[in-house]
Amino acid sequence: MPGRFITIEGGEGVGKTTNITYIREWLQSRGIPHLVTREPGGTPYAEKIRGLLLEHQEERVDAVAELLLIFASRAQHLARCIRPALARGTWVVCDRFTDATYAYQGAGRQLGMDKVATLEQMVQGDLRPDLTLVLDIDPREGLRRARARGDLDRFETEQLAFFESVRRAYLELAAAHPDRYAVIDAAQPLDEVQRAIAGALEAL
Repeated sequence: MPGRFITIEGGEGVGKTTNITYIREWLQSRGIPHLVTREPGGTPYAEKIRGLLLEHQEERVDAVAELLLIFASRAQHLARCIRPALARGTWVVCDRFTDATYAYQGAGRQLGMDKVATLEQMVQGDLRPDLTLVLDIDPREGLRRARARGDLDRFETEQLAFFESVRRAYLELAAAHPDRYAVIDAAQPLDEVQRAIAGALEAL
């Protein structure tokens, strides 16, 4: 049987890294073969594109150029990593995927959802995650957490209004497709966050 595809989404500072470690341990404890990866990136070539996207640039990056780079990275990631893993029965856990593009570029950059949807269909075909965990938090608190970590990447330096748009987009996506999404309050204590994650994984 093909593997299951799980994605973890959310704005800045929601605790994706910590909770991906928990998901990895949850799968290991059940003997489920799995692969943990990330976007943008996931393969050597795609990681080079990640650098272009996240590093601070002297030249202002056009929003459409940013969108196309993200999908170029995603096409490589799917071809060389995600699709082969799923085909051999490995579960794939991905730190961000196309929902992030809807939220950050479609809403945050105000490119609209249609452009993202067109590229999604071209690059992914019918492939969609089996489960998307949206870690949700007030953007003010998320940014406070992100800034406490240290150096900020190009996206993390955006204004609060940008991240409020990102959050709204995630919640609207989840409301429109409740069968695929699980929205988890990332402001609650970590053990409660992970209990909610475990419940979503058990259901899958």
